[in-house]
Amino acid sequence: MRPCNPFGRAGNLLESRRMKTVRLLVVDDHNLFRRGLVALLSQDARFEVTSQAGDIGEALRCVERDRPDLILLDNHLPGVLGIDGIASLKQAAPGTCILMLTVSENQNDLAAALQAGADGYLLKTVELDHLSEFILKALAGESVVSPEMMTKLVTAFRGRPSVPAAPLVTPAEATLLPETLAEATPELTPARENGDSLSAREREVLALIALGDSNKLIARKLDIAETTVKIHVQHIFRKLQFTSRVQAAVYATSREQG
Repeated sequence: MRPCNPFGRAGNLLESRRMKTVRLLVVDDHNLFRRGLVALLSQDARFEVTSQAGDIGEALRCVERDRPDLILLDNHLPGVLGIDGIASLKQAAPGTCILMLTVSENQNDLAAALQAGADGYLLKTVELDHLSEFILKALAGESVVSPEMMTKLVTAFRGRPSVPAAPLVTPAEATLLPETLAEATPELTPARENGDSLSAREREVLALIALGDSNKLIARKLDIAETTVKIHVQHIFRKLQFTSRVQAAVYATSREQG
């Protein structure tokens, strides 16, 4: 997955945070929730909420004007649903990350959002501290999904055919080709099917990735250095030919259920 990172390489992300705040656009039609979220995010010096919107049309105008680094997008918006507006938002600002922030726990909404190009799917029950970290992870190129949605992610993708992308809001604009479900759902090659290429420690790390744990949390649980966890994750990705933690989590969860 290509990072939508305003700071350049993910390895320099920590240093870059000191130099530049993350520009956010919050899109939600519930004024009270939206304003409360904006107020809370504005207390974090790492973030700057440059604009807020109540529907996709207003969001498109904000994107074209302010060029945010990341959009927090609700799904149940008036007129065009958030999921159906992802393609238009991505076309208006191809380098901008989009995180769904919604009450919907529907597995079809989850699958449709990721297929349409969303960089993550979070429930509104997320704690603010976790939301902040999810934002930074998305900007570093990681696909983020609320841990309680991981099992539904497997169910949604298992055996499901690719579905047509939603049309762009502006018909005159060129259609953006979305990611296919095949890109998000790892094909079971022989190495992936049995996982024999993984060491015992790598299997432990993979199981914790499936729970949605960060590298720091995995290191704490396994009582090893965070740099060691990063090396294990790199080995897992290389051996199983994964490009994102979502793929790894889907694979691990489906093996547990299968």
